[in-house]
Amino acid sequence: MDKLTLNYVWERIPVVLRRTGRGQRLRVRLPFAEANRQWLQNDRRTSPIWIAGKKYWELPKAWFNDFIERSLAEYGKVYVIQPYREQEKCSPACQNATGHECQCSCMGLYHGAGNDGSWFEVSDTFAARWGEQELACRLMTAR
Repeated sequence: MDKLTLNYVWERIPVVLRRTGRGQRLRVRLPFAEANRQWLQNDRRTSPIWIAGKKYWELPKAWFNDFIERSLAEYGKVYVIQPYREQEKCSPACQNATGHECQCSCMGLYHGAGNDGSWFEVSDTFAARWGEQELACRLMTAR
């Protein structure tokens, strides 16, 4: 992303980083406004925390859905950055196959390769594994 695009996002569109670790809070960046603290707090008892050196707010995780809904209503858009793990699906029958015909959702990627121990076998017909945790970014827009 070039600097002009990044500046456009920072100045006009809210961004939220949803973190999932224990004790980790949401990190939020809003377009500048004098009333941002009050807008974020929304008459709640708990106050948002301003991290001045990094120029973002920290909010309780429980505020996530409300923040998204209010951001869409106020700004029309919000970027959500959140962790995800890709799930791969296959079956023991496919992994242990000896022929070339594959009708599995892996589309032949793991056909005949065996199970190296990274697959969780749910049944004789289904196995799954999850990749490393990565970050995904999506732009949500108001209807």
